[in-house]
Amino acid sequence: MTVNLLDLDAARLTAFLADNGEKPFRARQVLRWLHRFGQRDFDAMTDIAKSLREKLKALAVVVPPGLLADRVSDDGTRKFLFDVGGGNVIESVFIPELDRGTLCISTQAGCALDCSFCSTGKQGFNRNLTVAEIVGQLWQARQALGACQEQKGQSERVISNVVLMGMGEPLANLDNTVTALRLMLDDHAYGLSRRRVTVSTSGLVPAMDRLRDECAVALAVSLHAPNDRLRDELVPINRKYPLRELLAACLRYLEKAPRDFVTFEYVMLDGVNDTDALARELLALTRDVPCKFNLIPFNPFPGSRYRRSPATRIRRFVELLSDAGVVTTTRKTRGEDIAAACGQLAGQVLDRTQRTGRRSFVLHLDRQEVCT
Repeated sequence: MTVNLLDLDAARLTAFLADNGEKPFRARQVLRWLHRFGQRDFDAMTDIAKSLREKLKALAVVVPPGLLADRVSDDGTRKFLFDVGGGNVIESVFIPELDRGTLCISTQAGCALDCSFCSTGKQGFNRNLTVAEIVGQLWQARQALGACQEQKGQSERVISNVVLMGMGEPLANLDNTVTALRLMLDDHAYGLSRRRVTVSTSGLVPAMDRLRDECAVALAVSLHAPNDRLRDELVPINRKYPLRELLAACLRYLEKAPRDFVTFEYVMLDGVNDTDALARELLALTRDVPCKFNLIPFNPFPGSRYRRSPATRIRRFVELLSDAGVVTTTRKTRGEDIAAACGQLAGQVLDRTQRTGRRSFVLHLDRQEVCT
């Protein structure tokens, strides 16, 4: 059986090559060709011995997820749709800005957590993505964006930041997520800074502790409510890991994190979680956790029962948090015209969770996306 080399981080690639009689430095060479230069043709890996190239042709493949569509928003945001087999299509989004280029990556086909305001959660869950399918989104996006030309003297990275905030809960697929993160950070692969790679979680406390110990990167927590009653409704995983446990895990994470704060994400839902009283409750809840807030205007999707908070209400919420001395930003809505905004990602998922009545509108929407 052939091995997909995109599934292997440096340690696993070194072991694979050692099992086939090759020295450790060969792994560094292969990593550079695969990830830095985006090369999948073994014959083109010209500084590798011909004997090893022949072995690789016999024993290995380089198979990223298939790119089905590449759509560009009016604001320059690009949404990529990838085929991961079995009737499942996932999405990732590239957001260009003046000082950075951020790629938002998916880690699961669907999501089992069913947050009430999230389009991905409403389509159910099929499976975890493999390492190759996670890091392969970065591999494919760099190809599409011409980022592999960096090897020819390009001074600035086209993709400077990666956020694991796409479809799925990254920490529910922890082993594959950690391996993919190690590739993103490896100087012989993508060479990203730990400060420029962010994992977003809804609050899987034991997995947060493991991530801290195994591959601590920047952390964003999907908070969305300042008390357990409301968060139980919006983020059902809170019933298993309530706010007291979550905030304690945040403090533990900061012991090894590359940044000295946690980012709390807070989607702004009209009349649900956006009142002055809840802003003050939020400040009281998080007063002992070094943090920043990122307020996210809700992005509607078919079948949602929520509305976006008015701009005046969002500004008032920002004012209350900022006046208390907490850095607070409002996420700019990008790619809304191609359903690429935060909370709108919904590829195509062959649901295994039996969420009846939820799949039909998602699949109809996705057929339009894939055929575009």
